[in-house]
Amino acid sequence: MAELVSQEMFLNMGPHHPSTHGVLRLIVQTDGEIMRRAVPDVGYLHRGIEKIAERVTYQGFMPYTDRIDYVSAFSGNLGYALTVERLAGIEVPEKAEYLRVIAAELARMGSHFIGFGAVLLDLGAVTPFVHALRERETYNDLMEMLCGARLTHNYARIGGVSHDLPEGFKEKTLKFIDHLEYEFIDEFNNLISFNSILVKRFANVGVVSAEKAIEYTLVGPNLRGSGVQFDLRRDDPYSIYDRFDFEIPVGKGKFGTVGDCYDRYWIRIQEIRESCRIIRQALEQMPEKGEIRTKIPKVFKPPKGEIYVRTECPRGEMGFYLISDGGKSPYRLKIRTGSFSAMSILEELSQGVMVADLVAIIGSFDIVAPEIDR
Repeated sequence: MAELVSQEMFLNMGPHHPSTHGVLRLIVQTDGEIMRRAVPDVGYLHRGIEKIAERVTYQGFMPYTDRIDYVSAFSGNLGYALTVERLAGIEVPEKAEYLRVIAAELARMGSHFIGFGAVLLDLGAVTPFVHALRERETYNDLMEMLCGARLTHNYARIGGVSHDLPEGFKEKTLKFIDHLEYEFIDEFNNLISFNSILVKRFANVGVVSAEKAIEYTLVGPNLRGSGVQFDLRRDDPYSIYDRFDFEIPVGKGKFGTVGDCYDRYWIRIQEIRESCRIIRQALEQMPEKGEIRTKIPKVFKPPKGEIYVRTECPRGEMGFYLISDGGKSPYRLKIRTGSFSAMSILEELSQGVMVADLVAIIGSFDIVAPEIDR
């Protein structure tokens, strides 16, 4: 009888695999259905955004920040605007600060709808993704009402924002967050979050301990999912976040081990509730009248110097390191994103798991390819 011989295989997942959340390639080494490891191969979406910053004016670079994380475009707007303002010593009007917070938290919710909806679609659950897209469309409608754009908003300006609240925006936003708090989240949880099949696919899969999360510099929901209660909005406040009352959800091993795929998924569900709380407070506190933008010179030249500013985006810390030589364009701009750090841990997590579990792990980190490559 011939002797059975097994051999490991090298497979390509991507760069156009539907569950890689963008143009991403994974080199998968498998023994049957068991993975030895999966090595990320990034760079397919590199656009040279950081280099472009050196070739355009400070104001002219704002639309490019939409493209860092197109799922949550305003997050990049806000981080870049704060960086330039702190370097130049520009004071933002109070009303503009409230408008920024409202837009940022709407963007957080809009991003999470796509984040947890997409991972469920990766696992074969089509209906929940449609439910999530329905809410995302309402977010798109609100942002279009606010600034005229649905996906890449270009809403922030150095010194403030481009538009004030339009008539009817406050009422429509309050109706939306009431719907989320009292209808959608409970409906969605009953539909899928507590579904036994989802729990089995997520619980005890892709476990990242708190120590390991810190070692790999995970940020945002991926860090908090491992039980680390750290959020820049509370622990290193920027804008006017210190005026609001909200909680920081952390992973507690709801159905399995702390730091598993389910905890990372569940954190994003909970964060939608907290964003609703912040938006409600901001709408109540915001002054009815006031300037929305500080005037800056048409030929804007910040003083020489360097600065690093970080903000809490849907995928965690987004940091801008800016060097100015006194000209009208940045001398150097470096952007730090959460998806890039999340990619670094995939190779270790993939060792010894099923190929099907790799799809769940990638989706649970809510990776967006433009954040990786820039």
